[in-house]
Amino acid sequence: MNRMDRYFGAAEAQVEYLDGDFRVRRPGAFVRCAVTGEPIPLEELRYWSVDRQEAYANPEAVLTRLGVKR
Repeated sequence: MNRMDRYFGAAEAQVEYLDGDFRVRRPGAFVRCAVTGEPIPLEELRYWSVDRQEAYANPEAVLTRLGVKR
């Protein structure tokens, strides 16, 4: 089983992103990265934008969204 298979059929959570925390509005197992579309388990969610209200899978996805060239 790979990481994506684990969420087949599982519900996507609806989350409100706050400064340093997030609030689950609709229960679920994961949220999707706004850049890559990959599922992010809630227990592994570390990167998000309060202003854009979107989650990111990793720091590279954040930089991509911000348009930072590396």
